[in-house]
Amino acid sequence: MLGAMRKWWPLVAVCAGTFMLLIDVTIVNVALPDIASSLGTSFDQLQWVVDVYALALAALVLGAGSLADLYGRRRLYLSGLVLFAVSSLACGLAPDAGLLIAARAVQGIGAAAMFATTIALINAIYTGRDRGTAFGIWGAVVGAAAAAGPILGGLLTELSWRWIFLVNLPICVFAVVLTLRVVAESKQSGAPQPDVPGIAAFTVGAGAVVYGLVEAAANGWSSVGSWGPIVAGVAVLAGWVFLELHREAPMLDLRLFRSGRFSGIMIGSLLLNLSAFAGSLYLSLWLQSILGLSPLQAGAVFIPLSAVSFATAALTGRLLSDAPPRVTLTIGLAVIGIGSLLMARVDAGASWGILVPGLAVLGLGVGISNPVVTSAALSSVPRERSGMASGAVNTARQLGFAVGVAVLGSVFSAGATARLTDGGAPDPAGTASALSGGQAQQIVGSAPEEARAGLTDLLTAAYADGLRDVLLVAGAAGLVGALLVVLMVRGPVPRSARPGDGERSADRTPEATPTH
Repeated sequence: MLGAMRKWWPLVAVCAGTFMLLIDVTIVNVALPDIASSLGTSFDQLQWVVDVYALALAALVLGAGSLADLYGRRRLYLSGLVLFAVSSLACGLAPDAGLLIAARAVQGIGAAAMFATTIALINAIYTGRDRGTAFGIWGAVVGAAAAAGPILGGLLTELSWRWIFLVNLPICVFAVVLTLRVVAESKQSGAPQPDVPGIAAFTVGAGAVVYGLVEAAANGWSSVGSWGPIVAGVAVLAGWVFLELHREAPMLDLRLFRSGRFSGIMIGSLLLNLSAFAGSLYLSLWLQSILGLSPLQAGAVFIPLSAVSFATAALTGRLLSDAPPRVTLTIGLAVIGIGSLLMARVDAGASWGILVPGLAVLGLGVGISNPVVTSAALSSVPRERSGMASGAVNTARQLGFAVGVAVLGSVFSAGATARLTDGGAPDPAGTASALSGGQAQQIVGSAPEEARAGLTDLLTAAYADGLRDVLLVAGAAGLVGALLVVLMVRGPVPRSARPGDGERSADRTPEATPTH
């Protein structure tokens, strides 16, 4: 019995880090109003608190996988844990928004180091039926992390928003100690050197584009500070494409995109996270700064999403295991789109209950899609490219979230500004920016007492208009993603790919040899 239990301790070590790094993508959303009040953040700074973590994770996870293959997966996983712990402490102690954003970026680097190694570590440690069981448990942990973020964030924020970061410290210590004791080192023999120029170019290009989108949401599109970085970022990404096509060992073999199957799944993955999760920032702010819910109450509103997605993911693995990924992913994206559109019924008189049906439907779509995204990517490429495909789909998903938060910020600002302009607000754009930064109560409090009732009504209506537009765009993104998957994910599966193998082949393990 003890021996049987002992063999699962390495999985516990890997899953602890996985749960922690994924929950930190969404755990901050419910805490944003408290962060804004505590640190006096602007709208664009709040966006960066959320976005910079996902952007660092997206930009570096592929390159981190190459480092792990070359220098050791256990070593990189431990390095990521330590970096994550130190940066979480810095986040929890941050005295201002600038230091919080910088610490979140470092936290994303640590998360990329961990995330890039988890699948490869499991694949190197377990074999046969145990490997399938391990990946099933790992998948459940991934689903639980995505679902539990808002709820756990609400609980911790009741103590202080700083605890959403400080809680990572004991988990990191536990994971480090356990990894040192029970996880063996593994490398890939003959692994190529990391593509440092490619990693740097992709990081700079993607970062510049997201920076421009965030600035556009805060300051409008007429400013050169908004569109200039986007133009520069696109130029850098074009150079990155040229670079990758001419390198012997690129971070991402762009020739994979010649396959409609692979391209369709990457686009679907990006739109999945945009549609399902990027709008939650604006939902959390509405629930607290407009409706006056506490962080815990706001987190509890997301329970339908969490519960339904977790239960559906467990059933999807059994009921839809034989269905083609194209079918499952299409259904999931369409249901996600419908869920967002159901929530778009919000208006100035709405309460939190109007979100519940849409959140439940959204959870259904997430539960259908999440378990098959990686396996769909793996089944669209030759097996020797499975590690690259796994990293690419993780990059696409986190990039979808980061870009989605930034794009939806512009959508929100436009909708709210239009209503404020119609209502005669003296500075519609500035008021919309403050409103989207969770500062509704401060705006009302600074107005003359006789004007507060009318101003409250105007701000409530403006936020509802902006939020409705956000949800409409998010819903459209889900439906467009479903359509693109239907149209693009066609043709024969590559002969050396193994459909349905899922995460079990998600690294370059044919050459992996354990070392101690």
